[in-house]
Amino acid sequence: MRAPRKQCKKCPWKTATRPHDIPGGYCETKHRALSTTIAEPGTLRPHELREFRLMACHETPPANELPCVGWLANQLGPGNNLTLRLAVILGRVDGNVQTIGEQHESFEDTRP
Repeated sequence: MRAPRKQCKKCPWKTATRPHDIPGGYCETKHRALSTTIAEPGTLRPHELREFRLMACHETPPANELPCVGWLANQLGPGNNLTLRLAVILGRVDGNVQTIGEQHESFEDTRP
């Protein structure tokens, strides 16, 4: 079994990270738009399987984006994202990740 992918140092899901310190510059509009990647806990709607959206890690290149580790941990755990869980079970998304430090409980908590 391979080692899990670790959360980056400036992940916005870490409570110690200030959004304005995220590399590449912070944009409130882009951050707000990421709400489309957050599931309503415990729901699965048919359209979500076709329009599945991931929150990409800001440290991965655009052509080879990987899902944000903090987002994965939240949506597989307390966020109860059933579409993401199915994608992990089917091998479409690698859920083998490890968070580092205290994490925000919700997407709203990641905003400044």
